[in-house]
Amino acid sequence: MENAHILVVEDDAKIAALLADYLQAGGYRATCIADGAQALAWLRATPVDLVLLDLMLPGMDGLELCKAARAFLQAPIIMLTARVDEIDRLLGLEAGADDYVCKPFSPREVVARVRAQLRRASGALVQAAPLFAVDRTSMRVLLAGAPLPLTPVEFRLLAELIEHPERVYSRQQLLDVAHEDLRDISDRTVDSHIKNIRRKLAARPAAAECLQSVYGVGYRFELAIC
Repeated sequence: MENAHILVVEDDAKIAALLADYLQAGGYRATCIADGAQALAWLRATPVDLVLLDLMLPGMDGLELCKAARAFLQAPIIMLTARVDEIDRLLGLEAGADDYVCKPFSPREVVARVRAQLRRASGALVQAAPLFAVDRTSMRVLLAGAPLPLTPVEFRLLAELIEHPERVYSRQQLLDVAHEDLRDISDRTVDSHIKNIRRKLAARPAAAECLQSVYGVGYRFELAIC
């Protein structure tokens, strides 16, 4: 999305300025706000295409802001944080964040995540990894350019994992993605779906290995393996 407007909510002026510079170099408009409450008021009054949101803000922190903004904001939210504990990751996702980047990060990586989220929001084809591309408009995942024979549930699961590499999902979170009708199903059903997806990826062993189990939590898509 050309000339998309990105709000950077970050209280570290140097990091905010660095992100703004890279976003502008990538063809985006960037507005920087250092305070959570001020950012919430700005979001209520100003259209925005995506939010980069620091978790540790003075006053209203990133989780509070994310939850409050999700009551009216449809734009993607990417959280930025130095807190790498898996529980913090899951809390961020439950608050309504679409992606999660840990500090220290490469500004180029953040811009790449921004681009992927904007493409996803527009329904465009997302080249998420060397072997994979996701087309949500046609509900297809392409492996090395060829569509995979996925069921609708398998598509939703695999697309979600591919579009958020390195993010750890609990089984319940993946169940919420897979079954949009909120039916009462055991979260272990996710294991069966993942097993079926891996079987369909078996022709490309490296692709199958991208779906990593996280002991005691759930699954993640390991980009470095692909």
